Amino acid sequence: MEQERKRESTAAAAAVVVVLECVAGSSKAEEWGGGGGVVQEGDVVEAVRVGVGSAAASLDAPFKYGRAGLHKALHSAFKRGDTSVEVRVRGGKDLQACILPHPGGGRKQYVLRSLHDPNYVLGFSDRLESECLALQGNRGTRVASALSKATLQDGYVTYPWEQKMRDSLCSPVSSSCLSMLILPKSLDQNASRYESFEDTLARANTWLYSSQASGIPIKFMNLQSEALLTKISGETASPTVNSGSLSDMSNLVNATLYGFEDYHGVDIGVVKAARIWYRSTAGEMPLEIQLQEGDTRLGFSVSRTEEGFIYISSVVDDDKGNEAPSTRSGLRDLFNRAKEASRLLIISRVSNEKVLPWMISSSGSVRCFDTISLSQKLSLHRLALHPIQLHLLMWEKPVGSAILSPRLPPEAMLTQVPFNITEPIVDAEDYSVGDTSFRLLDSPTSSWV
Repeated sequence: MEQERKRESTAAAAAVVVVLECVAGSSKAEEWGGGGGVVQEGDVVEAVRVGVGSAAASLDAPFKYGRAGLHKALHSAFKRGDTSVEVRVRGGKDLQACILPHPGGGRKQYVLRSLHDPNYVLGFSDRLESECLALQGNRGTRVASALSKATLQDGYVTYPWEQKMRDSLCSPVSSSCLSMLILPKSLDQNASRYESFEDTLARANTWLYSSQASGIPIKFMNLQSEALLTKISGETASPTVNSGSLSDMSNLVNATLYGFEDYHGVDIGVVKAARIWYRSTAGEMPLEIQLQEGDTRLGFSVSRTEEGFIYISSVVDDDKGNEAPSTRSGLRDLFNRAKEASRLLIISRVSNEKVLPWMISSSGSVRCFDTISLSQKLSLHRLALHPIQLHLLMWEKPVGSAILSPRLPPEAMLTQVPFNITEPIVDAEDYSVGDTSFRLLDSPTSSWV
């Protein structure tokens, strides 16, 4: 009995069966795992149904002429335009597929494309049953080999920059990143010696805290060091830190000026500055001031803080008979609300151009915009009847689409800053006809570079 069983198993192993072989791999993990009822390479074919309807042919194993007989049935169905095929393999799994000519298999050779996954293409093959068992047993090895060879592909994709910039930025030609560059303080007139980097960081913090205490609605984001290259003489380079060796790297931590030589022997100096990044408390809000024939004044005045910010310092209130552009645009309402919240109404952009301070020099002066040149530009807008596009730093986000009248929280919810907006005495000459429609107030302690 035992010998008979051995003979039967040997005969079965030597029997030729039709199996599935993978022609094109699938992108799905089911191809390797065998789950989800998906047929695998090496599965023994038990039945094939070719075509649909009355012309359909059902073939059961063992197949006459094996693989050749199945390809003959596939060829007949493909010629009459019936490309539907259903394959059942050992274990009860089924394959729903369509018939396609084999691109590299010659005449009357066909493959099956899975309807479940179009990337999965299989064909028929004549194999010994022992070979099928070996092929199925090596599936784990094939998975490990495919995993070791799998690589991630990269490439370039187009990006609609113009549309994204228009949709996401408050100004399509300018970034929303706000920063201030603080140069180290010079200790002599020749700018050969500087204060330590710790002093530069302290001045950066001072500028930010003073701005917030003045009522400017900004918040701290980040602080970083920034290296600025400059050419220095031998006398200047001698007292600086030499960064030519690794042993000197520890001396660069708090140094604001260090040097090195290039290939031509030129002394190059590196000045370590600090850049502080900040943002508006509630973003930037656009405001358009429409102008009309007969407007003799804009109805507001601008000033500059010690920190270099330009703000609306006052608006006209006695224009009931002839409303000023500031009243029509809602600027007066915004100014009054900012005053109630102890905030300054900061102008961040004029005609999409930033007018915020951007640098503190080594002498300590703040690099910022001039209110006189700003007044001239705004006066030209009024004379040419071109709308004025302003952006304002907001202390609270407006509700809904009410851009001109943002809703503010109760005063108890706001951090009160001990700051009062000074109302200068307004004379009739301050709002006269012509280019003097602005009263420009600069801080008495402002420093110009």
